[in-house]
Amino acid sequence: MEIIHDTQRRRFEIDGEGHRAYLEYVPVEGGIDIVHTIVSPMLGGRGYGSRLVRSALDYARDNGLKVIPSCSFVGVYLERHPEYKALLFK
Repeated sequence: MEIIHDTQRRRFEIDGEGHRAYLEYVPVEGGIDIVHTIVSPMLGGRGYGSRLVRSALDYARDNGLKVIPSCSFVGVYLERHPEYKALLFK
């Protein structure tokens, strides 16, 4: 399944089994504020949210951006994946 980065809507999207999951962010100076990760209950527990977060964090890293994890799901993901901790705004 392909994750699409919709730069105009400022979100990463993935379609799965007829349902859409997405992660929304807001650009801030020097980074992005990840504000929502939305996964349909029909897709819950299958890793869609984690794939979206990973894509957003990889995008930030590849573009020299820092991250504000306003979305609690992203905060938990970062706690479990310390390889991305350097992306956090200090």
